[in-house]
Amino acid sequence: MDTAKDQVVPASAATPAGASAGDPRPAGSAPGTSTGLAAAGDFAALSVPHLSPILGRYYERSWSHGEGHTLFDSSGRGFLDFACGIATTSLGHHHPAVTAAIKDQADKLLHICNALGYLEPVAQLATLLADACPDPLDTVFFCNSGAEAIEAALKLARRVTGRPGIVAFRGAFHGRTFGAASITSSSINYRQGYEPLLPSVYLTPFPNVYRYFGDDEEAATAGAMAALRTLLSHEIPPTSVAAIIIEPIQGEGGFNPAPASFLRQLRALCDENGIMLILDEVQSGVARTGKMWAFEHAGIVPDVVCVAKALANGMPLGAIVSRRELQERWGVGAHGTTFGGNPVCCAAGVAVMRTIEEQGLVSNAAARGAELLAGLKALMAKDDRIGDVRGPGLMVGVELVRDRVTREPDGETCEALVQACADQGLLVLNCGTHHSVVRFLPPIDVTSAEIATGIDLFAAALRALPRATA
Repeated sequence: MDTAKDQVVPASAATPAGASAGDPRPAGSAPGTSTGLAAAGDFAALSVPHLSPILGRYYERSWSHGEGHTLFDSSGRGFLDFACGIATTSLGHHHPAVTAAIKDQADKLLHICNALGYLEPVAQLATLLADACPDPLDTVFFCNSGAEAIEAALKLARRVTGRPGIVAFRGAFHGRTFGAASITSSSINYRQGYEPLLPSVYLTPFPNVYRYFGDDEEAATAGAMAALRTLLSHEIPPTSVAAIIIEPIQGEGGFNPAPASFLRQLRALCDENGIMLILDEVQSGVARTGKMWAFEHAGIVPDVVCVAKALANGMPLGAIVSRRELQERWGVGAHGTTFGGNPVCCAAGVAVMRTIEEQGLVSNAAARGAELLAGLKALMAKDDRIGDVRGPGLMVGVELVRDRVTREPDGETCEALVQACADQGLLVLNCGTHHSVVRFLPPIDVTSAEIATGIDLFAAALRALPRATA
């Protein structure tokens, strides 16, 4: 793994404009000073004195800029970006339409807070987002992030139903704020030391087809539904449950798709008992899976859908979408935000939504995703360290195992593989409760040639990686 300590920076990258490599450094730019570290592209060392160490990082690299689907480090080396800022820069870097929209809106107005009135890009994006959702989802509340979208959805559910209970699924990741962390269980580290968390939250098993049900979707659906009905019979009655919240494809938890049959039965159970169904599409939404929304693969419509990440291609923006009647019952002033629906972020969102429509990127994600899945499954056939390849569209997980028969997860090899991919020039991330899944999140406008290159780089990294000893 490349580190700030051993990065080699070309003289052109470390030399001020108009100076030659042999000229004296400007005042204050000696090695070890903040100016000198910045000039050398050593952003890691520059960050150490004052940036909090709490944030976990996949890489210790210093990044300079991005262009298209390539991310460049401070030494000028380019990497094929199949991480996309964790499914965020889905149109890649420096996208012309998005960049132009941001610059144009920044020249007009940066911020006034939507509580003061109405703004054109905010109204435009709300219209486009509602149009992209199936009926009756037609009303949008904007916030700043995925976690804020989750918080808003939980507050809406409790306030509107008058019920306290929230049911979520084990292995889920919904965010790190208190409400979101209360329904998150993809890692104990996200919960440990923060108790007491939100009360009246109940966790039930997710229908993890590969890990617990031997690839049998019918068994996974039956098992998870049985566990949920047991919960509603013995721990909290359905009449006390405000909402059930689920990721149609668990993200941080391991790229585990919920069977379509399970989501349909979940929808029916909620309808039978007056429970709101909340779909967390923060990572899976906005064309990522070859549908605009992952829940469309199951042919259902939730009561609330939570959106963020790719919505503004990297600008901080989240939203919830529901039918209007629910948000009218929520009540004026029942929830709010200072920065949510920022006009610059919404202008970026408008450009994203229009680009998806104009360039047919939902279909592109489906087609390129099929190529990615096929290529990775071909690698699986040759290397028994890969236990499973799964996921629709451009949300594909590759699970590393110590043994295909026992399916024992191999987080150590997975984490080493992520770094080996970066050494080859490919950026991917790992996830899963055992850190054993490599997640592929290419841009939704990725080309066939880039998919082929990504598969080749991944294969080279896997070949170069020594097998773990017993």
